[in-house]
Amino acid sequence: MNASFPSLCRLTGLVVLVASILRSAPLTAGLFNPESFSLANGLQVVVVVDRRAPAVTQMLWYRAGTIDEPVGKSGIAHFLEHLMFKGTSNVAPGEFSRQVARLGGRENAFTTSDYTGYFQQVPASELELVMRLEADRMVNLRIEPAEVERERQVVLEERRMRTDNQPAAQLWEMAGAAQYLAHPYRLPVIGWQHEIERLTPADALDFYRRFYAPNNAILVIAGDVEPAKVRALAERYYAPIPARPLAPVADLSEPPQRAARRVQLIDARVNRPGLWRTYLAPSRVHGETRHAVPLRLLADILGGGANSRLYRRLVLERELASGASASYSGIARGPTTFNLSVTPREVGKLAEAEAAMDAVVSELLAEGVSQAELERVRNAVLADAIYARDNVGAAPRVLGAGLIIGLTVEQIEAWPQLVEQVTLEDVNAAARAVFNANASVTAVLLPKPAS
Repeated sequence: MNASFPSLCRLTGLVVLVASILRSAPLTAGLFNPESFSLANGLQVVVVVDRRAPAVTQMLWYRAGTIDEPVGKSGIAHFLEHLMFKGTSNVAPGEFSRQVARLGGRENAFTTSDYTGYFQQVPASELELVMRLEADRMVNLRIEPAEVERERQVVLEERRMRTDNQPAAQLWEMAGAAQYLAHPYRLPVIGWQHEIERLTPADALDFYRRFYAPNNAILVIAGDVEPAKVRALAERYYAPIPARPLAPVADLSEPPQRAARRVQLIDARVNRPGLWRTYLAPSRVHGETRHAVPLRLLADILGGGANSRLYRRLVLERELASGASASYSGIARGPTTFNLSVTPREVGKLAEAEAAMDAVVSELLAEGVSQAELERVRNAVLADAIYARDNVGAAPRVLGAGLIIGLTVEQIEAWPQLVEQVTLEDVNAAARAVFNANASVTAVLLPKPAS
């Protein structure tokens, strides 16, 4: 079970996988060729047949993340993820995990700002078992006060290990809070410590009853399966669960941002300086969505490897930094960020490295991207197709993450065509729209100077 950091570092873990797999083969060759249907209670079921191994993955996604949490209850989405393993009225605490382990399978869960997901990988013959168990905890979760207290300590320790003891994570947390003026993306997924300490069993049950419903979920089944059998099992175990009234979707807009912000952290545990710059950006489903696909290509042009502008200028030519990169993922329900990252060779080169990074961005805005650069990154993105399809865990993650933020199966499958259609002006327009200093946050990590 794990939680991600705020939007500043959303392009890690699961989202890195999703972003990389969404560079895929031409639609005529088929991306994942899924079959999709919906149950009467609103649950969307997606089936991907993959017979390369006698195994199956069940992945259930809920549209319930940090952005859905009540004010003052930060971390409740992640806390509930932990409590979902503590048993139901039909299954003893820990029994779900024990049954999966006895099969030689694996399972886990994850929480992000936008969603919570649960998955199991088991022999294909055991699909019915995990579907029955997962459907059971969608509706029959039992939360005991003693389990809440034990799990609270687990979550607090997780926060201490992943954030409080990691200067870079502390900086990212502060930068995320500075990036968003009003949007709940400003909250850490794991929650603020003082609010975690106040979460109650009632808080967890309220969140569970509000968001854990079939009409607020996506079920993806991928592996050595027959679609007709998956439909029959879904009808048997998930269809009887009634839909629930869903709260209106909150306004995910940000007010105008009129000033650049800068966050700096000095810590004795830091070995080398770091510099990050994030710009508020649209996602695939929020804001000026026409810029989302071009931004994905722009990230590679600026910082996608040794041939990128930032790496060539700062690392190879001027030797100011040991690393330089750019990243962007449009897989978000609200406004996301376009990120630049530089690792100066030493503290004394930080100011010069930042100025060089700014010069690269200014040059791009003034002169635009070249056709040669666009074709290079486009070809690289499309060339990843065969590797994407060979990743047996890709389909449930890519389809689930895309569907849960509001994309359709057709939009996910059409990603190669969208990449092919991007023009030079599209990329340059996206750069002009996003590189707005007033909508940026610069985060600086420094070692503590010697006395």
